Amino acid sequence: MALGLARGRVSGRVPGDVKEGLLKLIDGAVAAGWAHQRACGVLEVSDIGVHRWRARLKDVGTLVDRSPGGGAVHGLLAWEEQAILDIIEEWGPLDRSHRKLAHRGSYIAKVFVSPSTLRRVAAKHQVSLPEPLPRKPMVLPPWPEFVSWKPNCIWIWDGTKFPRAGREAFAIVDVVSRRWINTVVTAESSSTQVQILFAEALEAEGILDKLTPERLDLAVDDPRRPVLLAWSDNGPQMTAGSTREFMALMAIWQYHGRPHTPTDQAHIESFFGHLKGEHPHLEEIDDPMALEAELTRLRIEYNTLRLHAGVGYVTPDDEHYGRGPAIRRARKRGLKEARRARIEENRKQKQSRSGEQP
Repeated sequence: MALGLARGRVSGRVPGDVKEGLLKLIDGAVAAGWAHQRACGVLEVSDIGVHRWRARLKDVGTLVDRSPGGGAVHGLLAWEEQAILDIIEEWGPLDRSHRKLAHRGSYIAKVFVSPSTLRRVAAKHQVSLPEPLPRKPMVLPPWPEFVSWKPNCIWIWDGTKFPRAGREAFAIVDVVSRRWINTVVTAESSSTQVQILFAEALEAEGILDKLTPERLDLAVDDPRRPVLLAWSDNGPQMTAGSTREFMALMAIWQYHGRPHTPTDQAHIESFFGHLKGEHPHLEEIDDPMALEAELTRLRIEYNTLRLHAGVGYVTPDDEHYGRGPAIRRARKRGLKEARRARIEENRKQKQSRSGEQP
């Protein structure tokens, strides 16, 4: 159609120029001898509606619909809108959020509005709410040159609390083999306990033999000096000056994850999660001596019996002492041989059943 209308009945809510065009078409048809109702029927427009349009055009002079007026009965009052703007100006630098600012209004009993209402008022007046200060992304430091992917080269360590016993347990785990190296249960978590933890671990793993005078005489930043890398978060025990001095004395390179990023230490976080999740009774023990004895027992079980998914479902001891690759190869050979044997046996049984049939 010339008026740009889609086929079908004409709605009453169409632009004013379209209504005027329809009136002209109908008036032209009536002047040519058509009945008014018939002309409206052909155009699929209400006969009564056309008469209303004609009367309105005569009285008002236009058929353009006026914008809807009125407002919600629960709409904001003028003083409430101004109070919102005042709160944004006064408390915006501190609260930095439309949610906090809305609660701030009720907290100081100045205005009671929802967070979405506060945000709409701010948008209406083109007031931008203070955004949180951007944090500069931190990048993990690169591995030192001496690091290689083998056991007793990268140790990760941290502590976890057992509130019922009133103790904290520090543990060292080998990142490559997942072996639980050592544990110290203590009532006081300080750098002294960290030194005990590492001194016992270095002696048990035979690493103290590597601390030769020639190695210790090298510069602290010499890549040939460190015997291993100690990975941890940025806790007070990890960053204490006495801990740094001890680590330097033991030729251990400290490596810290990014602040407020526990996933950087996922190995040790996962270790403690599995330890407490698989053995919930640990958090029910209230005797410190019993807790220490149970952790010692579980360390042996963890290292020698528990198959670890992170090292291909062998025990951490198997991986730590080099037996892991052979065990994994034996499993692959066993799977292949078992498949071959099943195929051979099933074929024999099928042939046997075939031979028994008449």
